[in-house]
Amino acid sequence: MEGLGKTILFLGLGLAALGALLLLAPRIGLPLGRLPGDLHWRSRSGNTQVYFPLATCIVLSLLFSLLSWLLRR
Repeated sequence: MEGLGKTILFLGLGLAALGALLLLAPRIGLPLGRLPGDLHWRSRSGNTQVYFPLATCIVLSLLFSLLSWLLRR
C-alpha cells in the first residue's frame, strides 16, 4: 500500500503543476489552444461554434510521451 500512496501523491502533484502551468500559460506567452493547427468553425448565423485544438493535442501528446519516456529511464 505504501507504493500506491506514493504513486497517487506523485500524480496529484503532477496534476497540480499542470493546472498551474495552464493557468499561467497566457501570462508567460504560451499559446496553448491558439496554435496554427487548431480548428475553429462558426456557423453563418453565429449560433453554433465548434472548436477542436488539434495542434495543441498533438503538442501535449508529444510532451507527455517524452516525459513518460524520461521517467521510465
